[in-house]
Amino acid sequence: MIQRCPIKLKYIANYISRGDAPTYVENVGVPVVNQGCVWSSELNFSKVRYHDPKDVERIKSWIHKGDILINSTGTGTLGRVSIVDKEPTIPTFVDGHVTIVRDALGRYYPKFLFHYLSIQQNIVTAICSEGATNQIELSQSKFGSFTINLPPISEQRAIANYLDRETAKIDTLISARERLLDLLTEKRRALITHAVTRGLNPDVCLQNSSFEFFKYIPEHWEVINLKFLTEVRTGVTKGRNFGNRETVLVPYFRVANVQDGYLDLSDIAKIEVLPEEISSFKLEKGDVLMNEGGDADKLGRGAVWDGSIDPCLHQNHVFAVRCHNIEPEWLTTVIGSHYAKAYFESRSKQSTNLASISTTNIKELPIVVPPPEERKAIIEYLKEATSKLDRLCSVATSTIELLHERRTALITAAVTGQISVTM
Repeated sequence: MIQRCPIKLKYIANYISRGDAPTYVENVGVPVVNQGCVWSSELNFSKVRYHDPKDVERIKSWIHKGDILINSTGTGTLGRVSIVDKEPTIPTFVDGHVTIVRDALGRYYPKFLFHYLSIQQNIVTAICSEGATNQIELSQSKFGSFTINLPPISEQRAIANYLDRETAKIDTLISARERLLDLLTEKRRALITHAVTRGLNPDVCLQNSSFEFFKYIPEHWEVINLKFLTEVRTGVTKGRNFGNRETVLVPYFRVANVQDGYLDLSDIAKIEVLPEEISSFKLEKGDVLMNEGGDADKLGRGAVWDGSIDPCLHQNHVFAVRCHNIEPEWLTTVIGSHYAKAYFESRSKQSTNLASISTTNIKELPIVVPPPEERKAIIEYLKEATSKLDRLCSVATSTIELLHERRTALITAAVTGQISVTM
């Protein structure tokens, strides 16, 4: 086994620097790589935004073939890494949330360093970050002192070439399972959409809905805005200054907890509030939690709260919808449809890779309302029909997780010398 030499990153990279702040324009301009582009599987240029071409003289963070890009802000994304595989066909730079690592002296093989850093996200986050929990940033000085166990260039090249081949095979399998998962998710949403806009009787007489999101509904159904059926409650804001006032820590739901049709209770955080605020933000059993913002796939996602944690609050990016004239289960069924998703997207504000919808627009969401017995029958039908798809989705998701674990284990074994790679 060839001896590996521990060395600090700053001694093998002559350029470690965050990107520039863009002046964004719509569609026509200079491409800007942001955190949404940076993934270990690929540098996803479909997520780029565009910078004003009249404002380029100050830009210094242009990317080139062989650059390592590492996300530099935010819990969960900080430390995620990608590599520029080929020279960009048009000048492209990174924004201030991404760090470029480069060496003009050839002291490391770029693909090796990329693979090495791709398995170090948790460690980089733990020892190279600074700031508050949800506002952490990559410290350039700490990252420069991050130690790499570096073999000679020839071995780096051999390991990188081996990993390129082997991870490509695993990535192909992952992509196939992800496509399957997308198809199953689409089929589930289509099934829900048909049931909540047409019902279960194929011979029912239809009427024009007069809504842009669904053309026809059964003639005996109604369409009522959410505000007339529920009370929409906003959540508590994190990170406030309470001075010397006494506070308490209470469990609360974040955007990540609210999944499509269910609540993820595996990671419940706590929020600091004044004791007298608990009653104002306390959830009640039967409240429908709906995401106010987040990634496009999280927007408007909702689930019914079963009251199993008491008290429990919700953050300001999660609405609590308290139903008065409709069943919570019907509301969560409706918001899982194509038409609700289309409504959320059409009424949301877009910012970088995030979207958000206002309380006013949530209240205007059109809710299709069949008679009570019909609602009950549709809910029961969809429980059975979607459970089959959910089981298939669960198997696909588990397979994807196992493949990712296999990929990480393979990279770890290769870059740490646990397996021998022929040069």
